[in-house]
Amino acid sequence: MDEKKLLESITTAAKELENELIELSKKFISFNSVNPKTGGPGELEVAKWLKKVCEEMGVDQIDEVNAPDNQVPYGFRPNILATIKGENSTKKIWFMTHMDKVPAGELTLWENDPFTPIVKNGKIYGRGSEDNGASLVSSIIAAKILKKLNIKPKYDLGLMFVADEETGSEFGISYVLENFNFGKDDWFIVPDAGNPNGNEIEIAEKSIMWVKMITKGKQAHASMPHLAKNAHRVAMECAIAIDSYIHTKYNDIDNLFVPNISTFEPTKKELNVENVNTIPALDIICFDGRILPHYDIDRIFDEMKQIAKIYEEKYGVEISFEFLQKNIAPKPTSANHPLVINFSKAIEKTRGLQPKFVGIGGGTCAAILRKAGYPAIVWATIEETAHQPNENCTIEFMLKDAITYAFFLSTLE
Repeated sequence: MDEKKLLESITTAAKELENELIELSKKFISFNSVNPKTGGPGELEVAKWLKKVCEEMGVDQIDEVNAPDNQVPYGFRPNILATIKGENSTKKIWFMTHMDKVPAGELTLWENDPFTPIVKNGKIYGRGSEDNGASLVSSIIAAKILKKLNIKPKYDLGLMFVADEETGSEFGISYVLENFNFGKDDWFIVPDAGNPNGNEIEIAEKSIMWVKMITKGKQAHASMPHLAKNAHRVAMECAIAIDSYIHTKYNDIDNLFVPNISTFEPTKKELNVENVNTIPALDIICFDGRILPHYDIDRIFDEMKQIAKIYEEKYGVEISFEFLQKNIAPKPTSANHPLVINFSKAIEKTRGLQPKFVGIGGGTCAAILRKAGYPAIVWATIEETAHQPNENCTIEFMLKDAITYAFFLSTLE
């Protein structure tokens, strides 16, 4: 079958599976698989469902890699790896998506219950709909398209559904890499970032530093500040100084990345006191840094501590720091790798777009795979509603992505 007829057949099959795509997406959203580190129950129930979906689809093999974890009552975090045999088993093409979700956040900002999906105006709304449900479902639909058309991919196809992506992947892909034998020539597509045009292939990521700053002072009644050492005031001053220093010194531009600068944001603020009229003795502020790869994040961390010493001496408090997450950016996937070349051709043929290669600040499992020596790309068509209230995915985008995946798998050279 020539490529034009192949694409027509794949497109027709995708449209016939649209209702199934919608139902799969709604089902995924309905699971509260919020990561346990952020107060959720974890991925077990959604993993059971995905295993059943794969069994009903008729995959050739299902492997379960359970990472021990006492944060959850059932004692482990599930990872599901399903295989569909191709013409050649010398390599496997993995589509890896994640099952865990972030918390819903402020419920009053949602138009509907976050775990009760609604469909309107060509979109599906709910927590996890885009991150990472849209691509998770699209990868399943791509496999169903191949099954529907009796197309055997040139190489084995793997569908991998991992845990713990939202908080560092300790119980997800990092554990899987240590406990599952991937082929040395395997390729990985991680559809966990993208843009609405679908023309960006992510081949690089920034280094990540999540840092907690802990300030300890002395508590007293708010009317008697001379008896206190106000940890909150000192923490605010110190945080602003650190923020200004990093943005001023580490200000290089690298146009491979979107955005093209290092980012460093004060984010989470932990509760210090519960009442207004008490000066706090403890204050905790967290920072999220996405740093261009040529910078040394250990050096930045040391400089943060040096700045804090100024405030310790000035106010007589104690300030300490700890890494909540530290990921040093690995070497990018080469734009000349056969995975990148073949996937670029699939985008050109199915979407009529000329792909461009980018780096991102958002951490994905691709960075962990690259660090382990595997070629990995990140690509999806999304509108960046992840982690927001009223998160949603676009049905048209999901279908188009499934078509691109199926065409890519059918035309590999």
